[in-house]
Amino acid sequence: MFLGTFSWSFVYVSLPFYIGTISQGDAASTLRWTGWILGISPLVTVLTAPLWGRYAETHRPRRLYVAVQAFQGAAFFGMAVATTLPGLFVARLVLGVMGAASTFAFMMAGRAGDAFTVRRQVAAVPFGMTIGQVIGPLAGALIAARIGFRPSFVVGGLILLGCALLAGWLAPESADASPRGEQQGSVRVGDLVTVGLIMLGANIHVFFLPAILPQVLPSLGVAPAATLEVGGLVIFASGVAAALGAVLSPRLGDLGSDRLVIGGLLTGSSLCLAALAVPRSVWTYGALRFLQVFFITPVFPLVVARIAQHGSGQVIGVINSARIAAGFLGPVVATMMLAWAPASAVYVILAVLGLSCVPLALARRARRSSAF
Repeated sequence: MFLGTFSWSFVYVSLPFYIGTISQGDAASTLRWTGWILGISPLVTVLTAPLWGRYAETHRPRRLYVAVQAFQGAAFFGMAVATTLPGLFVARLVLGVMGAASTFAFMMAGRAGDAFTVRRQVAAVPFGMTIGQVIGPLAGALIAARIGFRPSFVVGGLILLGCALLAGWLAPESADASPRGEQQGSVRVGDLVTVGLIMLGANIHVFFLPAILPQVLPSLGVAPAATLEVGGLVIFASGVAAALGAVLSPRLGDLGSDRLVIGGLLTGSSLCLAALAVPRSVWTYGALRFLQVFFITPVFPLVVARIAQHGSGQVIGVINSARIAAGFLGPVVATMMLAWAPASAVYVILAVLGLSCVPLALARRARRSSAF
């Protein structure tokens, strides 16, 4: 998952600049194309992840994981040969169709054994993804600047092919076993909707900030020329916090019932998020953001660990789709609100969104047939 996410981030960081170099339209047209080319992959994946999860119920998730990573590598090569915006759009659309690797990873982790082992294995997935998201953009920008955009896309595709080979070689054989009937419980639609809403709200807390950082940092005393560097440090610190939260999430599950732990984490994240309206120093702001991400990151592994043990592949795919949808909606919602309200209002509104998920988490009753 580290290599796969690294390759996506490696290419993603330079993609807007490549779009600008091949665009034949005006600035407004190029901006529209940029939004659609960047956004089409997660949008399509939101729809396809549950379908892939259902298909994986009767097939070996490891083999599907390997196949998806290989096909994604091929689509990266398609991006490298695309010389028009429509061609690049199609390549990104294909990536979205095949973008279910994390769903298979969560299914494999869910078959790892006892509850603690499952939590540890599930937590390893977002941990690897977070580290890849932190390191990938820096490496991608440096490589694209030195060898060019299209060759860097080829490098990203080769990394994905290498990832497929490693997964096929090193993933344990026990992960291939199809889930036994007694391991799978029925999940009510109401339960699934509730968990999906919690995942959507929690992950919006993770993904919203980078889109508005350029507008926020000057109010914290950061000089315009330094916003890119300082913003990178804030994002890097958030990535470190996310990695620590993912590592500690298996132990957090032993502190009490999942409902209480998740409710406490949502509350802590929301309070830290609302507190972002107070600082006038970028260092205090960064420290609060670190704590906020540290609180919210374990929510996803804790919930998915329970689902991975008892839910079907389709259910895992639906919950994974909520995470992916938050990656799209978080920046959109934050930028729209910032267009008509101050940043403090954005923080408070998103904090209320997180707090509104707390009753949903506390209301869940542990049932043998429930995924959460």
